[in-house]
Amino acid sequence: MATADDLKFQANPDATTISIDEPVEIPKNQHSRLQEPGREEDDELLGTDDSDKTELLAGQKKSAPFWTFEYYQTFFDVDTYQVLDRIKGSVFPVPGKNFVRLYIRSNPDLYGPFWICATLVFTIAVSGNLSNFFIHLGKPTYHYVPEFRKVSIAATTIYAYAWLVPLALWGFLMWRNSKVMNIVSYSFLEIVCVYGYSLFIYIPTAILWIIPQKVVRWVLVVFSLCLSGSVLVMTFWPAVRDDNRRIAVATVATILLLHALLAVGCLAYFFDAPELDIPAPITPAHNGTTVITKSH
Repeated sequence: MATADDLKFQANPDATTISIDEPVEIPKNQHSRLQEPGREEDDELLGTDDSDKTELLAGQKKSAPFWTFEYYQTFFDVDTYQVLDRIKGSVFPVPGKNFVRLYIRSNPDLYGPFWICATLVFTIAVSGNLSNFFIHLGKPTYHYVPEFRKVSIAATTIYAYAWLVPLALWGFLMWRNSKVMNIVSYSFLEIVCVYGYSLFIYIPTAILWIIPQKVVRWVLVVFSLCLSGSVLVMTFWPAVRDDNRRIAVATVATILLLHALLAVGCLAYFFDAPELDIPAPITPAHNGTTVITKSH
């Protein structure tokens, strides 16, 4: 039989006291286990509260002055995986997907556009010289002379297009955004990034332009325009579709027209240039007279 002293309440010295006023703190490792499996993927796509706070704190940091190296270093802060992923997205565009929101908006860069334009300049210049060489190969009156001026002409054309057209488009979108408040706006760096990566498809196209067949060349032009033009349309159409219908259509048509003029102009000047009339050699005859031989 238990005595009365045994039935009395006795405090356990090993017990933990929990206060009702203070909330129970759950360890971080247990909190992560309680999350749903699909919640982690949603947080990566949409961003958690911690990531939002980090972005806000990052925006409060003072940017370096534009005359310092640190200011321009941020424009080239991109890794190889991101560059290759953006190149793949420009060559194989996803229907209905915005290129800026899908690849660029997290970290726009100038590294990819700069080297894509530089590679395209030398590819067009070298391929144009090789194409001219193969066309005149075997003609006795032809002497191959490298045309180095094509490098400077190609560089001026490509870099002017990759910078001046985005600048004009950015100014136009800013102006229309002041007129129509719900227009999607892009930064100048994002527009330059889109145009730079959209030119990558012309690098293999310029190499294939060496083939001396006009039909093959024009098929390659149309194919390249469809790929790169679709990237531009799916990117900039959402930015102007809420504007006046005529203005929106005219803007997209102008973007495609300038893009087509670049491709057709490079093909016509560097690869389909008209043949120059080479003066016929003058050979002296045995009787003292001069005979001009005309080559066909």
